[in-house]
Amino acid sequence: MSPDDVRALLADCFSVAVKAADPASAVRQALKRHQERVAKARRVLIVALGKAACAMAEAAANELGEKATAGIVVTTQESARPVADFQVIAGGHPVPDAGSLSGGEAILSLARTAAETDLVLALISGGGSALAVAPKPGLTLALKQQITEALLRSGADITEINAVRRRLSLLKGGGLLRAAAPASVLALIVSDVPGDDPTIIASGPTAPMRPGQPVEAVLRAANLDHGLPATVTELLLAAPDSFGLCHVHNEIIASNAASVSAVGRFLASKGIVAVCYQHWLDGDVQAAAEAILRMMKLTTDQQGLTAIICGGETTVRVTGGGTGGRNQELALRLAQTEAASPLGRPWTFLSAGTDGRDGPTQAAGGFADSDTMNRLMHHGLKLKEILANNDSYTALRATGDAFITGPTGTNVADIQIALVG
Repeated sequence: MSPDDVRALLADCFSVAVKAADPASAVRQALKRHQERVAKARRVLIVALGKAACAMAEAAANELGEKATAGIVVTTQESARPVADFQVIAGGHPVPDAGSLSGGEAILSLARTAAETDLVLALISGGGSALAVAPKPGLTLALKQQITEALLRSGADITEINAVRRRLSLLKGGGLLRAAAPASVLALIVSDVPGDDPTIIASGPTAPMRPGQPVEAVLRAANLDHGLPATVTELLLAAPDSFGLCHVHNEIIASNAASVSAVGRFLASKGIVAVCYQHWLDGDVQAAAEAILRMMKLTTDQQGLTAIICGGETTVRVTGGGTGGRNQELALRLAQTEAASPLGRPWTFLSAGTDGRDGPTQAAGGFADSDTMNRLMHHGLKLKEILANNDSYTALRATGDAFITGPTGTNVADIQIALVG
């Protein structure tokens, strides 16, 4: 198989992963399972939030027809498009903006109109934490932006970042439930987090925050344990809000694990030995690169092509001013790590975000292979300097290794595929 053929196969694998997380199909199937719940409601109010919000809202509107009397859709600028007669709002990501503030206000306003006989259908997907914000009293949008940027630069993972976000929001941590009470809430969720925990996805608008989730260590790592207004510090360190009886059903309808399994089946159908890593791939990108190389080395006795398939969300501690993302940096770090400890067999690797966007770049992720280091040298690029400046996108674009797909309309975190042999 030629290098171009291998890359085409990896691109096909990415498409399979995205298709397995198709939000519209997942919503249609879920609503069929909940026909009785929908039939009992006087009317259905739709709240769609996240990178897959438009596709999810369209599917729900088509399934529900006149039963869906109103809807709010909050998504990214790239994904925003008209949906039925719903209000569509574009928010900021990964840092909230004025659109995010409008989106949060619109969601809560619609939810507050719900009566006890209504059903609020919450369609939630990744990215919702930044796309819609509703700061608690004493907190401004500018402060939310400052805190978010500090957390992102600190290398905190999504679980830690969202633990902080929940404490500062009227929407997150079950805030949508409070606004919708006494109506029932059905939440259909596309998961982009480890363990598919509804309290973490979009910071849990339909899942009350649990006790025992301290944030002090996260704040220290991001240098947020000092210098913030006293009112904000009090919010961050306060006990979780208490909730009365909540009529809510949270259901995961698509996930990273399902996409990883779909890729494994696809490659197996091609006669390729496919090994699906059963754990969420997280932590620092360098540690992840080393873990992937160890898995690749376990395949050296295999004949023909072997695939290692992983899913998760790594972290990057930002120290430079370059342009990049965690997937592109992971690809380069794997190339660097393999060069220091050669595999001895040809290999090609793709790491990409299933939403089609990796950090503040146009790429979904990046490729690396046995010849990456030579291509970098050919273009006069020094990998050590690139990584120190977090400039992975600039490097991969120069070498032709950036993987660009455009928005996919879904988000189940990242997928990594290594082909060895």
